[in-house]
Amino acid sequence: MTTHVISATDGPVDLDSASVNRVLAGDTAAFEAIVRRWQGPLVNMAWRYCRDRSRAEELAQEAFVRAWRGLASWRRESSFSTWLFALAANVYRSELKRFPTVTLPIEDVLEPSAPAGQLSGLEEKGRHETVRRAVLALPLRYREPVILFYFHEMDVSTAARTLGLPEGTIKARLSRARALLRQRFPHLAEEPTTAELATGREA
Repeated sequence: MTTHVISATDGPVDLDSASVNRVLAGDTAAFEAIVRRWQGPLVNMAWRYCRDRSRAEELAQEAFVRAWRGLASWRRESSFSTWLFALAANVYRSELKRFPTVTLPIEDVLEPSAPAGQLSGLEEKGRHETVRRAVLALPLRYREPVILFYFHEMDVSTAARTLGLPEGTIKARLSRARALLRQRFPHLAEEPTTAELATGREA
């Protein structure tokens, strides 16, 4: 019997498959490799949902617990990362329904008054923060596709699989989200730093 040795050139898909195989074969310590590989992305994703670092870490931890319990349910029809992000999105959505995060309505998020070219580095950072707060203030049905498509740079098909929605629905919600942002921040489309989110990369 030939044993496959994971090399430094193996991609993340191979590493994930190998780790899952080891866990399912009884090597529970192999799950630590999955956590190390995906903890950062899951915490970042959770932070986009709740804007609280401590809570984001708690949500990510809960997602890993659910992943551990349901690891055998990964059917390998999609990548492990797609399965894990879909599971995490469901966890975050459920937890935030139970204990909602208090956010400003999008109408209450103030648009910076100065053009981007007149802003200092600190002010420019604040401008990006304003856009992120506006995204967080979007209704969840529009916020989730924006988080996955723009902040996690998933393509439409991957975002659709992650959220369990048709691709057409994802495209429609991205379009509606961009329309809401343009309506609230009409100058966004003129700013090179935020135009991609306001006007939209191709979906």
